[in-house]
Amino acid sequence: METPTADRTTPGETVPFFKEKRILVTAAIVLVADQLTKQLIIRALSGSETKVVIEGFLRFVNWQNTGAAWSMFQGSSLPLAALSVVAMIALIRYRHHFETHTPTGKLALGLLIGGILGNLIDRVAYQYVIDFVRFYLIRSDGTEMGYPAFNIADMGICIGVGLLFLLAWREGPPTEEVDEEETEAKNQKES
Repeated sequence: METPTADRTTPGETVPFFKEKRILVTAAIVLVADQLTKQLIIRALSGSETKVVIEGFLRFVNWQNTGAAWSMFQGSSLPLAALSVVAMIALIRYRHHFETHTPTGKLALGLLIGGILGNLIDRVAYQYVIDFVRFYLIRSDGTEMGYPAFNIADMGICIGVGLLFLLAWREGPPTEEVDEEETEAKNQKES
């Protein structure tokens, strides 16, 4: 059995959330990067202005998304903000179910929480989320085909969810480790 380190706890071990340094630092980095980049975009681009980074592939935009991913549920910013709060509380409360005894699990949860907070701040402050990264391609007929715009918070959420899926897939079903002393004591009682 491995001994716990600063980044690894044993499965089932309850650590107060505010002592989860890897989760908190990761969430803070995502949150700060998200909010700084959004402020840079607000200052650099007006609503309809775009900045081409790689012609025919990547541009920065300043889009105001009042919905969720891929602009679904438009006009639902405040209900989505409430849902974000509930999701974040659930993630924190039930974090022990998400492989947070591993460094990768802690990283994943930090990415998720930082991303949720980044978009939540936008929803409360502006009643929309600022999306600014836009990948696109120019078709042979000259029309544009693009991926919905997104931001750093969205990247944190997507990468965090992806890591959790990978961890769940890699780990398989949980197994219980039986303590040898506990087994011996139980056997002695039964005899």
